[in-house]
Formats: sequence, structure tokens, C-alpha cells
Amino acid sequence: MFIIKKRTLLINSTSLAARQWINKCLVPGIIKQRCCYSVLTADSFLRQSFCKMSAGNQRNASKKARHPKETLRHIRTREQRKNVDQHGPATVYVQVVGAGSRDNGPSLYVFSEFNRYLFNCGEGTQRLMQEHKLKVARLDNIFLTRMSCQNVGGLSGMILTLKDTGVPECVLSGPPQLDKYVNAIQVFSGPLEEIKIAVQPYTEPQYSDNTMTVNQVPISAQLKASKRKRSPSPERGSPSNSPRSRSQSRSPQSERWKLEDSEELINDRERESPDRPGGSPRISTRDPSLVVAFVCKLHPKKGNFLVAKAKDLGLPLGTSAIGPIIAALKDGKAVTFEGKEILPGEVCTPADPGPAFIVVECPSEDFIKPVCNNEHLKRYHTGGAEDPASLVVHMTPESILQTDRYKEWMERFGPTTEHLILNEQAHTIHNLRSHKIQTQLNLIHPEIFPALKNCETKEKQAALHVPNVRGECLLKYQLRPKFEWQRDAVPLCDSREFIKEATELPGFLERVEECKQSLATDPTVLSGKADQYPEVVFLGTGSALPMKIRNVSATLLNISPTQSVLLDCGEGTFGQMCRHYGNNIDEVLSNLSAVFISHMHADHHTGLLNLLLQRERALNSQGRPFTPVLLVAPLQIMTWLNQYHGHCQGILSHINFIPVTFLTEGADVPKYKIKTFIQSLLKKLDLEKFQTCVVQHCMNAFACSLTHRSGWKIVFSGDTMPCDALVQLGKDATLLIHEATLEDGMEEEATEKKHSTTSQAIGIGMEMNAEFIMLNHFSQRYAKIPLFNADFNEKVGIAFDHMRIRFGDFGAIPKLIPPLKALFAEEIEEMVERREKRELRQMKEAILDVLGSGCMNGTQAQPPVSKTAGT
Repeated sequence: MFIIKKRTLLINSTSLAARQWINKCLVPGIIKQRCCYSVLTADSFLRQSFCKMSAGNQRNASKKARHPKETLRHIRTREQRKNVDQHGPATVYVQVVGAGSRDNGPSLYVFSEFNRYLFNCGEGTQRLMQEHKLKVARLDNIFLTRMSCQNVGGLSGMILTLKDTGVPECVLSGPPQLDKYVNAIQVFSGPLEEIKIAVQPYTEPQYSDNTMTVNQVPISAQLKASKRKRSPSPERGSPSNSPRSRSQSRSPQSERWKLEDSEELINDRERESPDRPGGSPRISTRDPSLVVAFVCKLHPKKGNFLVAKAKDLGLPLGTSAIGPIIAALKDGKAVTFEGKEILPGEVCTPADPGPAFIVVECPSEDFIKPVCNNEHLKRYHTGGAEDPASLVVHMTPESILQTDRYKEWMERFGPTTEHLILNEQAHTIHNLRSHKIQTQLNLIHPEIFPALKNCETKEKQAALHVPNVRGECLLKYQLRPKFEWQRDAVPLCDSREFIKEATELPGFLERVEECKQSLATDPTVLSGKADQYPEVVFLGTGSALPMKIRNVSATLLNISPTQSVLLDCGEGTFGQMCRHYGNNIDEVLSNLSAVFISHMHADHHTGLLNLLLQRERALNSQGRPFTPVLLVAPLQIMTWLNQYHGHCQGILSHINFIPVTFLTEGADVPKYKIKTFIQSLLKKLDLEKFQTCVVQHCMNAFACSLTHRSGWKIVFSGDTMPCDALVQLGKDATLLIHEATLEDGMEEEATEKKHSTTSQAIGIGMEMNAEFIMLNHFSQRYAKIPLFNADFNEKVGIAFDHMRIRFGDFGAIPKLIPPLKALFAEEIEEMVERREKRELRQMKEAILDVLGSGCMNGTQAQPPVSKTAGT
């Protein structure tokens, strides 16, 4: 290190590139200036001095106004296409995103060279699009068939991703409640000023762009009285959701939490803080009797001009006269050239008038008659006013497909119409990368990394007498240039290939064998095998947005064989549970007694709605009485839930709400109803204490601590930077689950975003004297594995999605690190290179700043005072 006017400069960097740059560029300059210097170690500099030296510069840089995002290239191209005579697109296909399986609801992607569209956006849709390289930023319109969680569960996250990507506008088409939905998500997203969300309900004129014209077709059903009171569960056609089973399964106390309770709490909060938004919808616009079908017709495409035939006919190719001739022929007009009449069919391929495809959802038996009798859809039957539809997409339960009335309606489209079925009969693998990494981790430790499973329905598949295809992830139906099914993109989940790839990695099998031998002889590992509970299952260990390997935050704590609590519930949590538990998902959901939401960022709570609805279905299928979930969360969540309840689906009867502040140390609980909920929480989970504390992240962010009557204590940090209150809450914890969003060396960014680095998280665990520390909530830049550092020890582990641990595994988890390093050696090497480049860039900026300020201040050159070899 060089000391110049009490500032330290790095010379002995851990980065080879940094040392080379300093030796080549910096040292001669400083010697020339004859400044005094002394040498310190690089590690101490990187972890202490550098952050202090560059903090001011980085802080000032972070405060600079961000430049407006550059308009995306495809947006500029589209603008340039306006006011130009356009022909229809040459390539158009419909592609399945979610095939309708229980873990991935039905969604459809439509591609043309001009536009991209999405039909329905359930949970996990953007995760699938990211994994399979379907560009979210190119979406022009999102069509929603119904205001149900199955269709809109991923919409809030999709809108936030579009905003962050720089998309200036997106159109939402479907039920009129979409406008209320967009307003409601701003409760947790904040203002959506950077993106214009244009809601086009079915009452507005048809939508048209460069690719196609879309007509929205409203379909209304006369629902039975029992279904008007409560929203249907996610799979409306399932036997467990019949009106009789629903009415019989509800317990007398299941309606204890009502809209008025939410309003009372929110009004209390508004009196204390009148500047905060809140409240609930005074007028409900929820309409479960409405679905919207979409009839999409491609614009006509002119025939192609055949140059070879034109040459044979002697047309003036290569001259200015040929332009008007080609234009007239492609418009279908005959031309006369040198006294000879030339017909369009002689030199042009036939024009394509534009095929039509239909997207329809028939969610329950109540909708069969309205769908089958709809006059607009009848136009596309054989003998109707329009040519028969080329494709009909049915987002319809199998129980509806089995009815004679619906079968007859399908058959009226005629033999040339293809039918695509998207429902729970789909057995396709959607999240291929998740299956791949879990298969490879399973080689290291089969119990800690169990193999993933599929949910398979027992319902018999309907016998259909029309050309039909069952949905598969990424299956395509091409509408142009020719009609055909294409399966080349459908992912194949070949476990043998995944295993082969892992076993061929250098040193992997050796590290695995060494790990197994060590575990087999370690008495601390063997002694803990008897304790099956509590069991911690990490369902989502990433941050910000769902990605192909790490989903967003969710941790399931199974306290006993019959009781569990969920810590955070990011988008796609239910899908993760399906893949983890397979056909046992209903039993697991039925055991769920409580949910803790740490704060109101979207990656921590937007999976809650679907989870609650699916839990009701699970209880019905298990023949168990319905009881609400005990929801421990910031009060602000009730504003969101009230809005969703009023405009989309009934949800409030699914919860008994405990404001998270009422579980902080010394909190006064003035309301008797909430006191009973807290007593029920402790009793159901067999807990001595369920405590929370405020942590340093966003406003109203909390951590929690669960102390069991048997003596163990589990602490969950939520999102936070290092926090003294959390240390006090977690004193002598058996297990600390702490976020470690960023790697060491990124302390400034961690402070700016109010997150923790790896060493900071470990330091908090050591300070609270936790028996073991599990790190999770990693930035998606560490998709597979975070960077290790010197602070890792026998008390620290790294969480992966679908990882399952018990207290008896504490001795085994650190021993997994060598095989993990071998499995992800390439990724670790890339991350180290990125870190070195970042360090070098930061060092150059800091050193130049120091030298510049030294020259400006007129530093007097002095002879060297001390020197260490190697500098």
C-alpha cells in the first residue's frame, strides 16, 4: 500500500490483473513524484480500507440522477413501420408456455416478426419465459381470459419486469376489473410511472396492430347462488370443488376474519399516520360469472413475386418500370406489358387471406351453455359466416371436455380445425433447469437434495372425436407460412444425461466419494439422524425475480408431521411445492397452519393468493374441514388483499390476520380477536414464543423467531442489512436463516440496497451465538452458487431450492462444500474473474482520485520512509 496524505492505496491485490496494472502504471508514477509509501496486506485493504476510501465517491455516484432508459430497438422499429403500407407477417406461431398442469397453469405465447403476445399470466410464467428465452421485453399485449389467480397470479411480477426492462407501454386486454387490479398492485410496487399500462376491456373496440385483429368475446354464466358467495378454487372442474363439498367442509369459525376487520385496522393506522395510503374497496366489482374469449385473425398476406417466372415472361426486371408492375400483380390485378396480359397467378404465389385462431376458457359446468351458444364463436364453425378457425385453444378442465354438449360444440368446427387442450392432464416438464440441477445435487446427498416429483391427475382423459393435441411446454402450432405442429423446442428431461454430465466434471466423483466416506464415519452426523422434525424445506432461495434455477423467497418449516408454517411466499411458491412433493401436495397444504410475510416487496408475498386457494382445494380433497390460515404480516398487506378480494376473487375468508407488529417485544394487543388468533398460532404450532422485530430494509420489514416448547429456536431474517435488533431476537438460536444477497467486496451496494453480504450474514449468526447458519436469498447473479470466503466454517451452509434439512444435518452440510465446488467449478471461476475485474476497475478509480486530489492540494514530495520487499 502507498500512504499519501493519510489515504491508503492497494499494491498487493489478490487480483493478478490488479498487481500487473499497479506495477506497470502506478508505481513508476508514484516513484517519480517521490511520495512516501508503506505496504499493508491486500485482504485488510479490500475488506476495510477500500470501502472507507471510496465510500464518498460511490455514494455520490449512486445519488446521481439516472438517465432515461433508451427506447428499445424493437419499439423504434415498430414506430418506423407506422404510416407505411404494410403486408401481413410472414411467420406466425402459437406456442405453449404453461401447459395447464397443476404447477404451471395454462398460458400461451404468440409470435410474429412484428409483435409478441401472451394469453394469461399465471404464477411462474415469466420464470418459464426467462428459462426458455421467450423475450418478455418484446410483449405488446397480454390477454386475460378471467380474473382468477390461475390467470393473473404472475401479472404483477410481469408488469414490474416490463417496467424495469424499459418497455414504455403494454396493453392488457380482458375483463374490465383489470384496471382495478393494476391500481391495486401499486400498494406494493409503488407508482408505475415509467411504464404506461393501457387497459382495454372487452367493452372497447377490437384491438389491431401489424400482425392481427383481436375481438374480445364476453361470455357470462348464470352461477349457482353458492358460487356467487365465494370464488371457485383454481381447478373449477375438479370433483372436490362441487358446491356440496364446499358447503359441507366449512367450519363455523372459518368466516371470523371479515372485510370490516381489515377496515377497522387500516382506519386505526390512518389515524396514526394520515399521510399513508390505505383502505379497502367500498364497491365490489368482482364478477366470477364473466370470462372473455379471444378471436384472433391474422392480416392478409400478399403472394410472393416469382422472379424466375417473371423473367421467362420477359418482364423488365432490374429497371424502374418493374416496381409498379410487381405492386399491381401482388394486389391481384392483371397488367399488360408489351401488348400481353399477365395475370397475377402467373408470377405470384396465392395470397393468404389470414387464418383465425380462438382462445377460450370454460372454467366450470355453468359456462358450457354460454360458450356453446355464443353467436360470435359460431361464426367460425363449418358453414358459419367466416372460414372455420384454424386452431382453437381450450383452457378447459377435463370434466368439461367429457360432457356431450362441449364435445358436440368442438365437433362443429369441422375436420380442418386443430384443437389444443391445456389442463391438468398435461404431464410435461416445464422447469428443465431446476430438474437438472436437482438431479445433479441428488448425487451428492439424496436426503438433503431429494429428487423432484410430478403431480399426476387420476382423472380419466376425455375421448375426443376432433383433431386434438395435449399441451406440452414450448409446443408450437405454426399458422404461417404453413399449418403444422412443431415439437422441436419441447424440453426433454433426461436424468441419465444430467447425471452423465455431472460425473464427467473433473474431480466431482472423487469429492462426492470423499464426502460420503466422511459422513459415514462422523459421529456428530450419525447421532442426529433420529430427529425428523423440525424439517426445513427451502422452496425459493433467490431474490428480486423468479429465475430458472432459483425461485424467489419461500421457506417451509414442518414443525411436526401435521403442522407447518411458511416463511415468506414469493411468486411460484405453490409450483415449487408441487415439484417437491408431487402427488402428496394436498396433504402438505392441508398441514399448513400459518404464513409469515416479512415485508411487502413482490418477491416475498405475491405467491400467497394462489397458495390460499390451492389449500382450500387440498382440504376438500383430503375430506378435512376448512380452517383459515393464520397470516402474520405487515398491516399493509391487507390493503392489497382487500383490493383483490373486491375486484378479483374472494380471499379474506381464507385468512385470520395477525399484524406483525403485535408480535414484537412488549407490544400491546388491544383487540380480543387478534389475541385469540395469537393464542391459536402458538397452540397449533406447539410454540412457546412467536416473536418479531423490525429490521433494516424497507419500511415495515420484519424478522421472526419461533421458539418451540421442546427448546429449539429458529430465526428467519427476512431481508435486512446487519441489524442489532435481529441479534437480540435470535440469541442462542438453534438455526438462523439469514439473507446473503451479495458477495463480500460489495458492501457499498449492500448498504445502498439494505441487504447483507455473505460475511455480514455469518457475522450476525456468530454474534447471536447461533448453533448453525443457513444463507439464502442470493442475488440472481449467483444463480447456481454464491462465492465462498474465509468466513465459511463448520457452522455455515448454503441454501438451494428444494434443499431439505433437519437439525441432525448440521454436521453434514459443511462437508458438502467440496463436491459443490467441483460441480460448479466453472461458474465459480467465472464469478472470480468478474470480481477481479470489478476490483481492478474500482481500484483504478480510487487511485486516480487520490492522485488527482494529491496534486490539486500541492502535496510536497518526500523521500520514502519505509519499504517492504516485493513492492
